Amino acid sequence: MSVSTDLQPPSTARTAPAEVVPLRRPGRWISAVVVLVMLAAALRSVVTNEAFQWSVVAEYFTADVVLRGLGLTLWLTALTLVLGFALGTLLAVLRLSGNPVLVSVSWGYVWIFRSVPLLVQLLFWFNIGALYPRLSFGIPFGPDFVSLSSINLIGPTAAVIIGLTLHEAAYAAEIVRGGVLSVEQGQVEAALALGMGRGRILRRIVLPQAMRSIIPAAGNSLIGTLKGTSIVSVLAVQDLLFSVQLIYNRNYLIIPLLLVATIWYVVVTSVLSVGQYYVERYYARGAARALPPTPWQRLKGRLR
Repeated sequence: MSVSTDLQPPSTARTAPAEVVPLRRPGRWISAVVVLVMLAAALRSVVTNEAFQWSVVAEYFTADVVLRGLGLTLWLTALTLVLGFALGTLLAVLRLSGNPVLVSVSWGYVWIFRSVPLLVQLLFWFNIGALYPRLSFGIPFGPDFVSLSSINLIGPTAAVIIGLTLHEAAYAAEIVRGGVLSVEQGQVEAALALGMGRGRILRRIVLPQAMRSIIPAAGNSLIGTLKGTSIVSVLAVQDLLFSVQLIYNRNYLIIPLLLVATIWYVVVTSVLSVGQYYVERYYARGAARALPPTPWQRLKGRLR
């Protein structure tokens, strides 16, 4: 009986890995080139158009009257945000309480002040003397202790602060309420089981976690408030926009002065956006195992 010798031992050579060819996307590159060309054309038009009068923009960019208007705009924005969120947090707590009267009052406040345009509110507060010539303070349905004339009591700046704060509080209440509702109810129940009071639970457990949802919306509200302060120019409050209006009403250089205000708004908004990014990053600790690198960290990594 013969044994076949045609069988060969198995080969030990490994097959070379197949070369991975990336998918070609010509449409992506074509669209990128088209967009870059359009951006370059728009930039060239802005730089070379003499109607923009960039020399005038540079001259008035750091003028004293413009810087004073910018300072007032920043002050109004900060004051409105602090007072608005303080009142808004109170309204959110009332809305989440179990008292039907407090819930109704909070809901009614948010409904009214979100329904009325901001300009109308400012005009109402500025003309409050026409509605209530005298303001009295005392016992309800009883004697008055103090009575004041309201004709000159509320000036333009006071009307602006009141109107902006009450308007901001209506939106801040919904921002805070949404952030509180984003926290799992099980954590509140566990804290109650441990004997913690509701006030302490709100301060130590709910609000720190709710900040992850509150900060992005609050940052958008801050930027919106910054730009919304330009509406106070209708009451002759000398903010950034009203300051440049005073200048171009004298020299009729409307476009370059409006560019001065525009550039300042862009600069301040960009700074606030950067601050919002790092505040969000701070409150995101614990939500992920590792925080994503910042743009500066990405740039250093690429340079290395």
